Amino acid sequence: MTTLDEALAALPVIAIIRAAGSRHLKTVLETLAGAGVRAVEVTMTTPGAAEAIRWASGGGLPGVAVGAGTVLDVASARQAVDAGAGYLITPAVLPEVIGEGRRLGVPVLPGAFTPTEIVQAWSQGAAMVKVFPAGAAGGPGYIKDVRAPLPRIPLVPTGGIRIEDVPGYLRAGAHAVGMGSPLLGDACADGDTAALAARAERLVEIVRGSDG
Repeated sequence: MTTLDEALAALPVIAIIRAAGSRHLKTVLETLAGAGVRAVEVTMTTPGAAEAIRWASGGGLPGVAVGAGTVLDVASARQAVDAGAGYLITPAVLPEVIGEGRRLGVPVLPGAFTPTEIVQAWSQGAAMVKVFPAGAAGGPGYIKDVRAPLPRIPLVPTGGIRIEDVPGYLRAGAHAVGMGSPLLGDACADGDTAALAARAERLVEIVRGSDG
């Protein structure tokens, strides 16, 4: 199975799938992978999340690191890992989830907002820290300011990030970015994978272009 580190080395983006239904989950995941996205997070609040993770991690999405998001408690962490999730993401600093992820041998990316929360998450064993909501925090400038005294903590800004914003976050020192609705649009609801593919391909092109 592709690890999160391997996926982010190929493309430093985690696509966040949050949906009200499960009808289009597989096609959405396949479309993202086909466009070059290498890390996907299926939120545990999405109907059929565990089944989608099991399918994707079991060979449905080769070369893609598959994780679970919105993991709020130990039971959800166990369910996600049992289904094959290679990493866990939370919206806040939840020590019990971080501890369970470490016990299960999978990286945990807790959500944090302030430098104090970021350091708390890191000291409790976070593999990376999701800075959420990044847009409300002040954008790339905030990431740059936080990284100045905390350069060793890998930050993954998430929330309110548009496709065209991604290079700015990466230049500011973000380890990767998490992207939800600006990338997914309504694809999980209406199954419009053509528009999703166009957005994902544009994202990949912009990120790879910024590397040069």
